[in-house]
Amino acid sequence: MISRETIDRVFETARVEEVIGEFVQLKKSGSNFKGLSPFSEERTPSFMVSPVKQIWKDFSTGKGGNVVSFLMEQEHYSYPEAIRFLARKYNIEIDEIEQTDEQKQQADERESMFLVSEYARDYFHKNLLEDPQGIAIGLSYFKERGYTEETIKKFQLGYSLNEWEAFTSEALNKGYNLKYLESTGLTIVKQDSQNPNNNKQFDRFKGRVMFPIHSMSGRVLGFGGRILTNDKKAAKYLNSPDSDIYHKSNVLYGIHYAKKTIAREDNCYLVEGYTDTITLHQCGIENVVSSSGTALTENQIRLINRLTKNITILFDGDAAGIRASIRGIDLILEQGMNVRVLMFPNGDDPDSYAKKVSETELKDYLENNSQDFINFKVSLLMEEAKNDPVKKAGLIRDIVVSISKIPDRIQREVYIQECSRIMDISENVLFNELAQIDNKLKREASKNTSKKTSNFNTGNRPDPNEPPMEVLYPEMMQLQKTPQTEKVDELQKYEREIIKILLLYGNNEVDFVDFVEDESVDGRGFQALKKEHFQNLVSKEIYLNLQDDEVEFTNEIFKQIYYDIINQLNQNKNISVDVLVNHTNQEISNLVTNILMDDEKHVLSNWERKDIVVKSKESDLSKMVLDAIYNLRRVLIEQKINSLITNVTKDNEREQILESVVNYTNLKQRLFERLNRVV
Repeated sequence: MISRETIDRVFETARVEEVIGEFVQLKKSGSNFKGLSPFSEERTPSFMVSPVKQIWKDFSTGKGGNVVSFLMEQEHYSYPEAIRFLARKYNIEIDEIEQTDEQKQQADERESMFLVSEYARDYFHKNLLEDPQGIAIGLSYFKERGYTEETIKKFQLGYSLNEWEAFTSEALNKGYNLKYLESTGLTIVKQDSQNPNNNKQFDRFKGRVMFPIHSMSGRVLGFGGRILTNDKKAAKYLNSPDSDIYHKSNVLYGIHYAKKTIAREDNCYLVEGYTDTITLHQCGIENVVSSSGTALTENQIRLINRLTKNITILFDGDAAGIRASIRGIDLILEQGMNVRVLMFPNGDDPDSYAKKVSETELKDYLENNSQDFINFKVSLLMEEAKNDPVKKAGLIRDIVVSISKIPDRIQREVYIQECSRIMDISENVLFNELAQIDNKLKREASKNTSKKTSNFNTGNRPDPNEPPMEVLYPEMMQLQKTPQTEKVDELQKYEREIIKILLLYGNNEVDFVDFVEDESVDGRGFQALKKEHFQNLVSKEIYLNLQDDEVEFTNEIFKQIYYDIINQLNQNKNISVDVLVNHTNQEISNLVTNILMDDEKHVLSNWERKDIVVKSKESDLSKMVLDAIYNLRRVLIEQKINSLITNVTKDNEREQILESVVNYTNLKQRLFERLNRVV
């Protein structure tokens, strides 16, 4: 187990904007950063990072938290895994607390699979560099491809011995569980046909050079293996099967090494295979990733979309192979991204061409020879169409279909004009064709929409930029709205408001203006109210009011946060928000982050650009505090009144209960007066 001191050092050192910046392309927005959500398919940035508060919030999904919670969401780390990742990143030595045997047995299964995969990476890499067979076969192969020792170590390349159980036997001897060797796909386990009570086990990647496949953060997810013999029965390339940690369609080879350069260059080169990726990296082109020989998927495109809006696909000169990959262009366009295509001459692929020219010539060729997708399709397919009007019409229609995938209307029009110029056809004809495609898509979308029902009644929201209630208040939207739950929701609304005020302004000293009871009596027989000025800390004023009324929070998370705040005040006389943001209870950490980022919402709306002045909340802090307290009291009184009326069961209790109802109603009336008079 990791010591508390280590965890504290990690939180003190780690910078949320630095860590998230490795996964998401962030742009400065006032004192914050914003970018596209890594958790949804949005095209307008609603993902906010606050360097001052060291928190993040994704307004498209409602997720938020600190640097650790981001890694838990993004990379599916456990809490300890995220702490260890940050400790490695910032060179913090981890102090361990000895675990019991029982705790060791309860190790997370995903973590066990990661550990097995990392052991396999090291084992294969050691084989390549130290084992005679690995040196003679595997290392020779990589050297023949021109890879330097630095490149081989950077990509952690390896070799699986050409023996049936070499890896499996060694891993079992080291204490790794066969269950995880099998679940990661490194070992194949089959029943022995001659002895059904026994199982046979053998290495999946026997006799192959190995390419570890990493997540964006650098964890080993799986492997690709290439056979070096001429065995026609065996697949040339073999990948790990899908597992709990590896999904081929969600992964891009090289993304871990390329992510920073992709964000910096604002462009990603997409190639087909492992060797293309490695060769270009070695030549200084580091913003390159590979789809690992599979057809490009939407999830892979979204990975790139987190870092840049621009993709350049690098194809070899094999036209037949290119046609099978054209579908990927439309998928990229659908994501609102810009796509260009580059073909290498004389049948070369990225790997072979890079070896023929200098690094400068390679970079010049990549920069100066890419085409937009229209010119690419025309150059590829026009030769087939030649003077055949039907084929030419089919090519034009195919280009318009691609244009229809683009969400941006201005870009659509520009591409329509470009298509008109290249294909020598009227813009009106192309626009009519585009309109027909759009109408067809709308009809299909309408049919799909009519089948769906909404889970939430969000009511009227006049501000279109304001996120829905289920995003702003996720902890309050777990139940469907019913008449019985409305008062509960209103109560939690004001409980949340009080917690928010404590977090944002609890340490502020404020001049309060309130109305208190006077000795005189008004015309209704009530004591009159008089204005009173006093100064107090916001936190102290809230604490004294809630203590006087013996108010208990009904929401358990709010209650725990409130008690933590009061405990801080008793010890330090100040509220430390960082302690709550970095709370080991992720529910508390996430809720505190959601609350803190509420006041960042207006940044997304760019009110300043619309010449709309947003009034400072601090200017009305006295009113905000007292309104929250009085409204909380009001809702509690209304609940009490409803409870009294509902629970009348005996006639002899009726008079006493009605008297209590009248008293509570009078209290409620006084609260309304105070709410209306607070200035």
